Amino acid sequence: MSKRTSLSLKTFVRVTFLLLVGTAILAACGSSSSGTATASSSSSTSSSSTTTQPSGPGGGGGSNARSGPASGGASGTVSNVSTSGFTLTTSAGQKVTVDEASSTTYQNGTISISASAITNGESVLVLGTVNTTNGTTIAATQVIVQPTGSGGSAASSAAGVVPFQRGAPTTSKQVGQIPANYSQGSGTIVSGTTANKATEAALAAYPGGVVDRVVKLSNGEYEVHNIGVNWPHHVFVNQDFKVVGAD
Repeated sequence: MSKRTSLSLKTFVRVTFLLLVGTAILAACGSSSSGTATASSSSSTSSSSTTTQPSGPGGGGGSNARSGPASGGASGTVSNVSTSGFTLTTSAGQKVTVDEASSTTYQNGTISISASAITNGESVLVLGTVNTTNGTTIAATQVIVQPTGSGGSAASSAAGVVPFQRGAPTTSKQVGQIPANYSQGSGTIVSGTTANKATEAALAAYPGGVVDRVVKLSNGEYEVHNIGVNWPHHVFVNQDFKVVGAD
């Protein structure tokens, strides 16, 4: 074999070897890039899936999640009467601003009365739209005069209501029947006559708090959500609007 032929063969082998090595390196880089892209896509999908889950009891995707004002009410004693409303102090000491409108109705028992009949010191039940964004305000749809003295602290004490005290632990106890499959945050917020009847029943049994929403549960009963007290936070009312339990 001539020297020139030997050199050409060596050159061919060397070039072929380099081409094979280069091809292997490119294939490895392509596989790594594809794997990274797949992992990134998988991570993005996982993140998207996670954000659709409920964030906890009463939050996230539950229809009971509080997103704004809802039907409710409170009972207590009237003060600071003005042409546009008054202050209501519940039997547990919570102060509520009541806003009246031309559409607000007034009753004493089953008898319709005028707005002027609502005076300082009167015990009343206020039903309407409750807003807790800045303090507690009720846009009143109904103001119902209650028996004299029913708005005092003795009423809530007799019912076992535990007034709110800053820094005090929440009282944990159950009374009566709690729906078997009840889960805080479940159900559908209701309004109108249904919410009014459930609110009135709950406040008659456990005066002192402020009802900021009424939720219809899957079994047809209602959870009346009570704020401004350490207990009860939930009052359960059946389809006949009778209180059956609390926790």
